Amino acid sequence: MKRFITSLLGLGVALGVAASPAFGFCGFYVAKADTQLFNKASKVVLVRDGDRTVLTMANDFKGDPKEFAIVVPVPTFLEREQIHVGERAVLEHLDAYTAPRLVEYFDPDPCQVRVMEERMRKMPAAPASAGAADAAAKSLGVTIEARYTVGEYDILILSAEESSGLETWLRQSGYRIPKGASEVLGSYIRQNMRFFVARVNLKEQSRLGFTYLRPLQVAYESAKFMLPIRLGTVNADGPQELFVFALTRTGRVETTNYRTVKLPTGMELPELVQERFSDFYRDMFARQIEKENQSVVFLEYAWDMNWCDPCAADPLSPDELRQLGVFWTSEGPTPRPVPGRPIPRPIAPPQASDVFVSRLHVRYTADTFPDDLRFQETGDRTNFQGRYVIRRPWKGEMRCDAAREYRRQLRERQEHEAQTLASLTGWSIDRIRQGIELPPEPAGEVPWWKKLWSEPGR
Repeated sequence: MKRFITSLLGLGVALGVAASPAFGFCGFYVAKADTQLFNKASKVVLVRDGDRTVLTMANDFKGDPKEFAIVVPVPTFLEREQIHVGERAVLEHLDAYTAPRLVEYFDPDPCQVRVMEERMRKMPAAPASAGAADAAAKSLGVTIEARYTVGEYDILILSAEESSGLETWLRQSGYRIPKGASEVLGSYIRQNMRFFVARVNLKEQSRLGFTYLRPLQVAYESAKFMLPIRLGTVNADGPQELFVFALTRTGRVETTNYRTVKLPTGMELPELVQERFSDFYRDMFARQIEKENQSVVFLEYAWDMNWCDPCAADPLSPDELRQLGVFWTSEGPTPRPVPGRPIPRPIAPPQASDVFVSRLHVRYTADTFPDDLRFQETGDRTNFQGRYVIRRPWKGEMRCDAAREYRRQLRERQEHEAQTLASLTGWSIDRIRQGIELPPEPAGEVPWWKKLWSEPGR
């Protein structure tokens, strides 16, 4: 049986102009752009504190589990207790919590606009025997340092003297290695890295009752704060999507060997975007890559895990954070909501406040990202989110002079929203305009005597 070494989170070899009011972050959440919008999307969680790292890898393998296997470079030897099988639901919750989001506002009655504007200004913004296998590997300069069965996975920890020997061993062991892997394997060998090799133990998977592959987790200590992605590009048939969720005590995480760029955020868009938010986000992201000349890591979210505003999903619980490897949290009472605070919901217990999450999004190929991702923690705890706004026009009765001016400004605003959408996505401005319900042109000035005698009580 030939086993494909699948791309696990991109780590392994694939064997994959009108002025508008300033709003605070409040609003009503209506849609999100999670990782499911993208094909070949991989997710990895990096929990980092000092030299200690917990790496969670969610594979995107689709097919017969008996053909699944991965090879991931790791910076140090791993003991059995350093390897764990996690729960997919926790990672999906983190994805939903950090996803770029669409929010909506509702225009107030234009006859009360002055009061509302004042309020808004005040808003806060079947293998051979082990002995024979070890001897065969040794003859090729490959050392099998450990064997483990963890959950539904059989795992080997390997070291190698040269890439050709490791490549030969992998082929002889039934792994389908693409051309070009030897050079990449050699670069990791020269860095004295080990190789984490995992395949599905079908008997254990059946006994445990799982019908899908759960995330693999490894915990280790190393001064290297990096993510090996180059093996995943060796036989990729196109660009791959990688989402990195970094959890630290200190603040935002960024890459050191590539530029980290914040996504455009806070733009007001036409109402039609609600029905096409997935298309909008994919096209907007692709256009940003073109604009930034490809080799860029995008920041989609950076936030204190204790709260959210607006919430695309509730913050993770302390138990969920510990499942991801956040080892510095502890149980504690859930605080009461802060009286008088708008939409923000401080749901998680206070000990989660020293967990800061950064969501990074990379679309990469071997040409655009020739090096692995290297990271650093920053002390920046400034909140940031990919957030896009639709404003619902007032549709009630227009009873005052301010209504005429509101209608005029609304037409200007909607044209500006259409231009913004076209600029962000490359969509046809004419087709966008066709999808916008423009308000009727305001009528001429009402004669003063009509207003006089139409007033209440006259």
